[in-house]
Amino acid sequence: MTNTETIEKKRSGRPPENLRNEIRIELPSSSVNEGIARSVSSVFVSQLDPTFEELSDIKCAVSEAVTNAIVHGYRDKRGIVYITIKILDERTVRIEVRDKGCGIDDIKTAMQPLYTTDPEGERSGMGFTVMESFMDRLTVVSKPGSGTKVTMVKTLGNPKRAFK
Repeated sequence: MTNTETIEKKRSGRPPENLRNEIRIELPSSSVNEGIARSVSSVFVSQLDPTFEELSDIKCAVSEAVTNAIVHGYRDKRGIVYITIKILDERTVRIEVRDKGCGIDDIKTAMQPLYTTDPEGERSGMGFTVMESFMDRLTVVSKPGSGTKVTMVKTLGNPKRAFK
């Protein structure tokens, strides 16, 4: 077991994943940082040589998750958006976007298309729907007053070219 695998097991209580690579970033909850999150995720996942469509899907899902943390999690206050991107196995990417904001009272309702906590603003209420459509799996865990963690998983298709 590597140090990373040991840490993974201690945190989760589960056996370690087949972790190939990982990046963690913390960004202030400012809307300008949504673009940075998109760029970092794109560059990091590029090591798997994804298709243009796969990369676009991941960037869009990350953008939605980060925007949700900034706009809905922290609302009008400042905080930190925590992003962890892991490459598992040969072609699986797991992305966690977490905040310590206000949390979600009713996750099931919040995940319904067109639901928004900002009906007077420019929000369409499609963030979770977009994440679900672009990723293979979406999990949302939240506690009111403590924040929200969005976990997204995508397994990429066969690589466009093989590097030896």
